[in-house]
Amino acid sequence: MSSNKFGLKALLAGAALAVSAAALPAADIAVIAGSANDEFFNRVKKGVDQAALVVEANGGSVNYLPTQNYDNFGPDLVGLINTAVGQGAEGIAIPIWVPEAQLPALQAAAEQGVKIMVYNSGSAHQKDVEGINYFGADDFVAGVAGGEYLAQNGAKKILCHIHVPGAVNLESRCDGVTEGAEANGAEVVRLPTPANIDSDATATAEAIKAELLKDSSIDAVITGAAWASDSAAIAIQQAGRPVMLGTFDLSPSVLGRIQDGTQKMAIDQQPYLQSFLATTMLAAHIDFGTELATNPVLTGPAIVDASNVEVTMRGVEAGAR
Repeated sequence: MSSNKFGLKALLAGAALAVSAAALPAADIAVIAGSANDEFFNRVKKGVDQAALVVEANGGSVNYLPTQNYDNFGPDLVGLINTAVGQGAEGIAIPIWVPEAQLPALQAAAEQGVKIMVYNSGSAHQKDVEGINYFGADDFVAGVAGGEYLAQNGAKKILCHIHVPGAVNLESRCDGVTEGAEANGAEVVRLPTPANIDSDATATAEAIKAELLKDSSIDAVITGAAWASDSAAIAIQQAGRPVMLGTFDLSPSVLGRIQDGTQKMAIDQQPYLQSFLATTMLAAHIDFGTELATNPVLTGPAIVDASNVEVTMRGVEAGAR
């Protein structure tokens, strides 16, 4: 066969593949997330951005829709769901944080044929919205692990901070902390701070410090977010007495404190993996009908302390943990 004939056949074959690829269905999906001001969602967005490369390579699109803040959380989430549906999204990847607000909107979307993938929070409500799968940690189980760890390491009275009162994932975390701690002889008290000071490091530090000064028997604090543990560290320093510190989620400052011994532990749920998997698996389900045999897919919890902080630091520096 001449090289010219070979080249012509190769060209025709490539063109046929291109036409067949273009004819394949391509998912247009929306990913709904928390506030852009919430540092946790930097890792979520990184996962979505990298997943979008996969989706777009197949001819689809990804629209990232974060809430502005948490002041009007439930209604804002419903607004984003309605926006996604109105824009023609074939699938929505979303955490379920405020079920009483979100479930009716997601059920209405599902009735219109929109595919739902749940991530980060809301595994208990996956079936309620005909969700394909859940990618995330079990917040209650993660809380149990945190409560057990702190109590087994000497804590007797643990303050569990909730930065968005009523958010089901945060409440579940403190429920778990309570169970894990009480099973190991420790007590847990909760500190819900107003949603309008979420991500306000100064106001949160003052609120935690006030609790520490009011109750000298509190000997441990666990926060529901990495940024809040920065505030807790300041509060502990200003209170002027030793208090064990733990948190849910990671950040460079959290790992730095674990390295220098001023923070005991953190609980990682791997938000990058949650959003990356939720986005790519939703698109694959719409495009090709794929499903995973494992449901839910758990990305945590994993305890990070002095024993494994060094290896964890590399993922945090890359923005993926």
